[in-house]
Amino acid sequence: MCVTCGCSDDANVTVTNPQTGEHTHVLADGTVISHSHNHEHSHEHSHEHHHNHSVASENAQLHAKMHGTTVTLEQNILAKNDLLAAQNRGWFKGRNILALNLVSSPGSGKTTLLARTIQDLKDKVVINVIEGDQATTNDADRIKATGCNVVQINTGTGCHLDAQMVERGLQELNPPLNSIVMIENVGNLVCPALFDLGESAKVAILSVTEGEDKPIKYPYMFRASQVMIINKIDLLPYVQFNVDRCIEYAHQVNPHLKIFQVSATTGTGLDAWYQWLGV
Repeated sequence: MCVTCGCSDDANVTVTNPQTGEHTHVLADGTVISHSHNHEHSHEHSHEHHHNHSVASENAQLHAKMHGTTVTLEQNILAKNDLLAAQNRGWFKGRNILALNLVSSPGSGKTTLLARTIQDLKDKVVINVIEGDQATTNDADRIKATGCNVVQINTGTGCHLDAQMVERGLQELNPPLNSIVMIENVGNLVCPALFDLGESAKVAILSVTEGEDKPIKYPYMFRASQVMIINKIDLLPYVQFNVDRCIEYAHQVNPHLKIFQVSATTGTGLDAWYQWLGV
């Protein structure tokens, strides 16, 4: 369940390993089903999913009427997530893995930036990727084409990844020591801010084709992030976007935010980003 909108009450989370073709389904009640199949296969658990959906809808209505109960439930959900996130963080630290949680609105160029980073650094460091999306494996397929190991997590109706999903993805990837794990979260600037995944840092990506006021419109996300990347700066001559004002807004929300101005297409500014990655 997402504490703001209840998006994951009925979510049927799917973890896909493009390397093996194996799918793992985590149902709303916690049941795990693993199998390999083609896209024409019809899942036998669809009736149970429908049942879970109706039950979740009734629960959501009840929660709306019982504010005190909802607050307690939200606290319990976040407490459970934070415990799993702490375990993930310890797992990363024990293997000297830099884990980054990439967050943004849809269309910021997050996947393009990630693919460019992998291509440029593949001879210097091992990068593994956990791809989060509500549906399709399109982004995972793009990342796989770089030669990078990737696992796709489809959240169904869920609008964010959580620590348990990341833990499952790590079991599939088993990233090596002294590597980097990039977690590309589901595209939005609200719910992913609430859920710690055990990452070393959140990286908020904002493109110049979006509003320069995004940092003050979504302050929690930019306050929770350690890095902001302004992407697509090659398009600045063609759009109305005031970079200085965007940076001013960002520092109003988070004075310690590290900011990079880059173009994932032309490569401008990427060297500073790579230096921050320690590569």
